[in-house]
Amino acid sequence: MSFVKLTTSALAIAAVSATTAAARDQVQVAGSSTVLPYASIVAEAFGENFEFPTPVVESGGSSAGLKRFCQGVGTEHTDIANASRAIREKEIKACAENGVTDIIEVRIGYDGIVFASQIDGPAYTAFTQSDIFNALAPKVMVDGALVDNPYTKWSDFNADLPDAEILAFIPGTKHGTREVFEEKVIAAGCETTGAMEAMVAGGMSEDDAEDACLEVRTDGRSVDIDGDYTETLASIDANSNAIGVFGLAFYENNTDKLKVATMSGVEPTTETIAAGDYPVSRPLFFYIKKAHIGVIPGLKEYAEFFVSDEIAGPDGPLAAYGLVSDPELTSTQEGVSGEQVMGGGS
Repeated sequence: MSFVKLTTSALAIAAVSATTAAARDQVQVAGSSTVLPYASIVAEAFGENFEFPTPVVESGGSSAGLKRFCQGVGTEHTDIANASRAIREKEIKACAENGVTDIIEVRIGYDGIVFASQIDGPAYTAFTQSDIFNALAPKVMVDGALVDNPYTKWSDFNADLPDAEILAFIPGTKHGTREVFEEKVIAAGCETTGAMEAMVAGGMSEDDAEDACLEVRTDGRSVDIDGDYTETLASIDANSNAIGVFGLAFYENNTDKLKVATMSGVEPTTETIAAGDYPVSRPLFFYIKKAHIGVIPGLKEYAEFFVSDEIAGPDGPLAAYGLVSDPELTSTQEGVSGEQVMGGGS
């Protein structure tokens, strides 16, 4: 399969403008802001290479996209949900309750979650998961005791970090990035610092301690961003000492405005993520409503195009934008071609 019309316009990252689909001859996609630029690149290239209309791609976050996806089957419902995390069991149940029973899971590749600051601001080059936990948790370990977080500057608990006020802009709870941030950064720091052990020793159940480990302080030093990464970037622009949480691809396309922090001594790059060296990476997905294949023109063709070697492979336009190509891409291609649904059916 060869796609020869991959022009520079196919690399545009703006989302495809939503239009009213009277006859529903356009594929409709919604969900993750992290997957949005990749899906937009593919949608434009698809419109240039096929006789089908250019798919409509919208954002809104992984949770919001999956909620829309699970609302039902029929042309009034979206065909694809983009997600920067795997679909949850409760979402699969919600889908089933609304008749969405055959779901095709498509892993498109990998991305890293990075911490970046203003290009002219302090250099955060010594982060560990423990540092992020100490900066943002409501309770931390001080002299062997779990206490209300007393820290106001990064240097208060790590002399290798800047003598700068703590201010972090993190993804809001509707974003798939938030879940990965919690599990791979905050929860890991909670355990490493001994805070989780102290919670359990203080009488909490392990489940309650795990939940408490994911909490962030509410005194203004940790700020949820419900919009996409452009909103986080604007917040960083307005706060010279702040750090923000971004996807690797967004950072790599804004290196004129941002500088990235290391995590456990490793700089986030396509190479360090592919090698498994960078500790905060995650797979990216989209989910297809199988019942819409054959009903919505171009749906399967779009999915096959998305995961083709020419698009999602290591030399494709998505890799050029920052996606880490999936080493098991061939298996994904076979699953899409065979319309393999979650649970092993087809």
